[in-house]
Amino acid sequence: MDDSQVAKTITNFPQLMGCSLDENLKPMVQWLKELGMDDSQVAKTITNFPQLMGCSLDENLKPMVQWLKELGMDDSQVAKTITKFPNLMGCSLEENLKPMVQWLKELGMDDSQVAKTIT
Repeated sequence: MDDSQVAKTITNFPQLMGCSLDENLKPMVQWLKELGMDDSQVAKTITNFPQLMGCSLDENLKPMVQWLKELGMDDSQVAKTITKFPNLMGCSLEENLKPMVQWLKELGMDDSQVAKTIT
């Protein structure tokens, strides 16, 4: 991240200053890279949705990625989706996304069409 991205991120999410570098920030960046994101995608994702850094990997983000994969997305589609729509990761899986997908399926969409709609 360049200086302007760091400044924008902290301005939009000052709580970031209270996060532990070793317990929160580094593991999150590493996890995003393990999903297949390059440095510019990681920077864009964090800059556009800095609240992501405050989400729990185990309780929120990993289950979300697993669910996206169950919809038929591969790793590159998941990385692309998170980069393009990082605020999706802040949505409740149970309260928002699953009911929305169920509704889309009731309208006649199959998993691949739903996955395409999300990405």
